[in-house]
Amino acid sequence: MTLSNTIATHSPKRVWLAPLIYLLSGGALLGLSTNLAKLAGEMQLSALAFLFWSITGAALILLAISAIRGHLPPINLRTVEYYSVSALLGVAGSNLIFFSAIPHVGAGFVALIITLPPLLTYVGALLLKIEKFQFIRAAGVMSALLGAITLAANKLSAPDADHLWILIALAGPVLLAIGNVYRTLRWPEGVSSDALAPGMLIAAVVILLGVGFLPVFSLNVPTQHHLPIMLIALQALVFAGQFLLLFLLQKSGGPVFLSLLGSVGAVVGVPVAIFLQGEAAPEGLLLGIVLIGAGVFLLNIGKANPLPSADQINNNPSKIN
Repeated sequence: MTLSNTIATHSPKRVWLAPLIYLLSGGALLGLSTNLAKLAGEMQLSALAFLFWSITGAALILLAISAIRGHLPPINLRTVEYYSVSALLGVAGSNLIFFSAIPHVGAGFVALIITLPPLLTYVGALLLKIEKFQFIRAAGVMSALLGAITLAANKLSAPDADHLWILIALAGPVLLAIGNVYRTLRWPEGVSSDALAPGMLIAAVVILLGVGFLPVFSLNVPTQHHLPIMLIALQALVFAGQFLLLFLLQKSGGPVFLSLLGSVGAVVGVPVAIFLQGEAAPEGLLLGIVLIGAGVFLLNIGKANPLPSADQINNNPSKIN
């Protein structure tokens, strides 16, 4: 029996505790990941090469775990669609944007904007009529967007600002938010978390391999020393844990709660970038954190009609009609 399958048998306290553990652990790995990407750039590892080989390693790790547990990813039209779209939105597209942007805008800035998906997820839930409008949650969205605008405006006004990469980086949270809603609404019924995670990563490997054939991209890894390979191996472990926890949290907590991974990631990623990697604190950092933090708080105290988890949708498909 897998961890995800035992959730329903826990006491109410443990049912609440499990998603929180997934959230804190997955968020910490996410914050670590952004800083590892910065180190990769300093080692002359291209964003695509670092992402491709790390995701390949993570896919093999999770596939081995799935095989041991007897839950290999099922292959049919529904699951192939799920793997492909989830991989494009939540792995290949968003991470390629973030990893490519980090050398231009900094790991701290990327870690901060990854806090935006919960707010964008809520907006998507409103547009899809999964949630009803609530003033408190809408105020949270506005507060966090003001925080993001504050950070972006200060970043854009800096003398050495790379305007194009700042705007490109801001597209990443949009992809993540769309992916959060998609994975819950299209979760294949009866398929476990530890089967879906490797399927999604394998699809991401295929997508990134296709990108590698484009003229301006390369999958080459410097072989003059072992540090790049060691960094890829470490990132593969981080990705394996991060995406397994992501699916466990998606199934037990729903997409809005899942999106708080970015907030936890920022708590880890920003201090690491500033104090261990020597990055300057982003301009407007304090005001941006206050506004985004207030937004996340308001979004999560107004939960009269929360976005359902994958478990709830599978048990009551009418929630998405």
